[in-house]
Amino acid sequence: MSKSESGEYQPLRPQPGPIGELFAPVAGFGVTLSSMFRPTVTEQYPREKAPTQRRFHGRHQLNRYADGLEKCIGCELCAWACPADAIYVEGASNAALPENAGLQVNADDSQGAHMSPGERYGGVYQINYLRCIFCGLCIEACPTRALTMTNDFELAGKTRAGMIYEKQDLLAPLSEGMLAAPHPMVEGSTDTNYYSGDVLGPTAAQVDWVREHRPDDETLDAADAVASGRAPAPEQRQHELRPDEGPGAAERSAGAAAVGSVRVLASDAAGSNRPGVTA
Repeated sequence: MSKSESGEYQPLRPQPGPIGELFAPVAGFGVTLSSMFRPTVTEQYPREKAPTQRRFHGRHQLNRYADGLEKCIGCELCAWACPADAIYVEGASNAALPENAGLQVNADDSQGAHMSPGERYGGVYQINYLRCIFCGLCIEACPTRALTMTNDFELAGKTRAGMIYEKQDLLAPLSEGMLAAPHPMVEGSTDTNYYSGDVLGPTAAQVDWVREHRPDDETLDAADAVASGRAPAPEQRQHELRPDEGPGAAERSAGAAAVGSVRVLASDAAGSNRPGVTA
């Protein structure tokens, strides 16, 4: 609107003429009629699911190294970086594992049982997807590339408690040829060798250690084939969306407490009776 010399406001937009005013009530139908003859672009979700972009920020995943050890070292940097306070992590010591009773396990020591290379591993790992905004700051903060984001986006749940994902919901499954943890690091290696990508699969010494401590472990045969050169090196697998039945047989044989099989609510996060966590 503008103010004329007489003091009255005049519209700046051109006003329709008599014919335009006549067809003004039905002008909106022109958009509808023109759209009727165009191709339909509606996605028939959920019957037809369109693929997401490769860098889509979906559900998180905790990755493994090629020999089966976990990449998460329980440093809690992802929890500190989360702007929505959606991540809760409790680190645990590899030296406190039952298999290391009476042993002195150091960060750069390949002897003794390990859940992850080095001194610590993630004993408790929770992501509250009622709070998560999928910004990706957590994966930027992770120093070992343990935490990444997948293309899974169907995260609806029936209860609030069910939207708190535990470690067994996020940990990548064991690929064919990986050895279920805990087990020693590759002989003669340090955590730096793991971070640098020098470990390409399990070794014969690791297979022998697991066979001695867990002779019924289901991952022994496939890992032995990789260690002896009869099978290719394992590749990373993506976690299946929400395995409500809990950890798989390989994780159960390695010790359910080590992978956090007991579901706990975020309100109980400060409890000291957590699986795999020492007081």
